[in-house]
Amino acid sequence: MRGRILVIAGSDSGGGAGIQADIKAITALGGFAMTAITALTAQDTRGVHDVFPVPPDFVTAQMRCVVEDIGVDAFKSGMLDRREVIGAVADMIATRPDVPYVLDPVMVAKGGASLLQQAAVAALKSRLLPLATLLTPNLPEAEVLLGRPVRVHGDMRQAALDLRDMGARAVLLKGGHLPGDELVDVFVDSDGTVESFTSTRIRTVHTHGTGCTLASAIAAGLGQGMTLSAAIGRARAYLHRAIMAAPGYGHGAGPVNHAVDITT
Repeated sequence: MRGRILVIAGSDSGGGAGIQADIKAITALGGFAMTAITALTAQDTRGVHDVFPVPPDFVTAQMRCVVEDIGVDAFKSGMLDRREVIGAVADMIATRPDVPYVLDPVMVAKGGASLLQQAAVAALKSRLLPLATLLTPNLPEAEVLLGRPVRVHGDMRQAALDLRDMGARAVLLKGGHLPGDELVDVFVDSDGTVESFTSTRIRTVHTHGTGCTLASAIAAGLGQGMTLSAAIGRARAYLHRAIMAAPGYGHGAGPVNHAVDITT
């Protein structure tokens, strides 16, 4: 099965993150990417300069067209900047309870711009977390969701467990914001079993869109019938190669190379 992945997220005019990164990652891993765009951003490697919101009814129309005609093997959501959009997405995903859903709680852009209205945080917690097969926050996002700091590796295990207790069936807490040469992501599965994924940090500024890329790569794996652990392992290996092969574009945090081949 190729894997039909519906991504609900914002557009990045710079091509490194958002819908553009999602499409590239899913395609590179053999899936078929479909989209519902929630917002248009004027964005480059230095940051987000402007945002043009898409009306919630039109977000719903995009999702409905795709789901009813083409079908869907996995959902992935990224930038959902408003409470009304979160509600629209939750209403659609709730109609397909057997379809895996990867929730990337995009809150802040790489350059520091806020991508989630404050009123939307509560809606994300109450409406989307209970629907998520996998929640993929970085540490700043985990701190917002938990309401407490997560600043050292020793805090990550309990933070991941507490995030899972908030409703998601499984959690992948990404540790890339912590210092050091070792990068650790903590995975808690649906049974509460904790697993760590460890790799050596790549010293580069070209990491724009890595969160979007990883979450979409995982969704592609789930849509293709992989287990969560296997999908995460493949996605991390893909992202590692994509960062290593980054083209070096832009004057800030540049994009990765989504076209890398992980079959060799």
